[in-house]
Amino acid sequence: MVQREMDGPGQQSWDLASKAGKHLQLKETFERHSRVYTFEMQIIKAKENYAGNYRCEVTYKDKFDSCSFDLEVHESTGTTPNIDIRSAFKRSGDGQDDAGELDFSGLLKRREVKQQEEEPEVDVWELLKNANPNEYERIAFQYGITDLRGMLKRLKRMRRVEKKSAAFSKILDPAYQVDKGGRVRFAVELADPKLEVKWYKNGQEIRPSTKYIFEHKGCERIMFINNCGLTDDSEYYVTAGDEKCSTELFVREPPVMVTKQLEDTKAYCGERVELECEVSEDDANVKWFKNGEEIIPGPKSRYRIKVDGKKHILIIEGATKADTAEYSVMTTGGQSSAKLSVDLKPLKILTPLTDQTVNLGKEICLKCEISENISGKWTKNSLPVQETDRLKIIHKGRIHKLVIANALTEDEGDYVFAPDAYSVTLPAKVHVIDPPRINLDGLGPDNTVTVIAGNKLRLEIPISGEPPPKVIWSRADKAIMEGSGRIRAESYPDSSTLVIDVAERDDSGVYNISLKNEAGEAHASIKVKVVDIPDPPVAPNVKEVGDDWCIMTWDPPLYDGGSPILGYI
Repeated sequence: MVQREMDGPGQQSWDLASKAGKHLQLKETFERHSRVYTFEMQIIKAKENYAGNYRCEVTYKDKFDSCSFDLEVHESTGTTPNIDIRSAFKRSGDGQDDAGELDFSGLLKRREVKQQEEEPEVDVWELLKNANPNEYERIAFQYGITDLRGMLKRLKRMRRVEKKSAAFSKILDPAYQVDKGGRVRFAVELADPKLEVKWYKNGQEIRPSTKYIFEHKGCERIMFINNCGLTDDSEYYVTAGDEKCSTELFVREPPVMVTKQLEDTKAYCGERVELECEVSEDDANVKWFKNGEEIIPGPKSRYRIKVDGKKHILIIEGATKADTAEYSVMTTGGQSSAKLSVDLKPLKILTPLTDQTVNLGKEICLKCEISENISGKWTKNSLPVQETDRLKIIHKGRIHKLVIANALTEDEGDYVFAPDAYSVTLPAKVHVIDPPRINLDGLGPDNTVTVIAGNKLRLEIPISGEPPPKVIWSRADKAIMEGSGRIRAESYPDSSTLVIDVAERDDSGVYNISLKNEAGEAHASIKVKVVDIPDPPVAPNVKEVGDDWCIMTWDPPLYDGGSPILGYI
């Protein structure tokens, strides 16, 4: 229990590490006769974390006073020694009635003082002074320095050596460091205790308050700053007469802890992904990493970082499989990591490609629709399809088209559309057809062909059609077959040939050629005339006979040889 007595009323407060409650009680009493106010603070059950510096501050009108003390809490051994109560009540003398006062020291509880190992406090100021410049950023992040650039400027300024002072026998240290929410003590010693001292922050004089506490101890002048915040991170100086000495205060933020961990996430390609965590402080400095490499957001980066108070969110727009990785977040006091798995969405074929049969010269249009708006590649007979003036590739949303104008026979083939990043393929066959045609331009009038008997006739007729048409030669409804006969047909890619070996007069007549494919049919008739020696005239009759002449009559021969009789001999 701690007591403080006052001669008059006032506003009193305890500068405590914890508030009044179950384990700590505050009590105020007033003695009327002596007009003394008593303030008590009672710790019910001391714990190790209660140790520290305590201050009682009193303000009354324009007056202010304070006192402080240090509390040490030592752990109990948990055992009680055996005590002889009679021997404990011994006098300090030889045991006579008039011996000295009773000695109660034997009743005092024996205890062992446990030495606590404390981690040495890291002076960031000293670290920066001795560090390589390329280590500044790492040190700043590790120890919670938010304004590294400003601190480095002050570091450069602080390297100036203070001139020896006649007013100060001991000046301020070049720099002080304190954790956010902590307390810092500035102290100077004066050569003359009668000198007036004033304290300043950034050129503004500091007045006594609950935040700024001033103490005088002989030649020593002390200023305490309670509950230091980031706004207290500044330059301070103290004046004594016409001289001054300055220092820098660096307020270090407490370690930022990760209070809500990152969670493993699964997503599909093209989706927006958000990885979220929460930290212990608002707007804290947090770094993100992908597979151990720091993520630097920027205009050209696919990553965006959003900060909402204690929430920190990494946003990935239009995720791809390349974003599959382990992501981690790091603060000055902790870290968290999670795995992101990005897979392809199951692809649905809404409209497949269909086989096409197109007439020569017409348009070919292959069209399909899939469930995702992604690009893809076209191939023909396993070779990539390239755009030309006649061939166009169209992609609009989920629909893909391949359009060929004025179809040619070479456009026929096996076409395949393959969506990017998927193993799915959409095949289609294109078949270009052309009705059969017979070209008789090389024949004479009335499509007649003349051959001399005994000679060979080889009649070649150009034909076309896609697919190549089937050719049938016939005479008098009797088909002429291909083979080795005297009269036969021969087929070639662009023509069909009628062959007659050693033409005879009976070979004369009309020959028919017929073409047929899936696009249609074509027919033509060709007249073959075999020219031979005509037969003798029929029924000669001598009507008159002279010395050297006669008059005869006869009938024309039954066979004229395949051509009109020109005369008789």
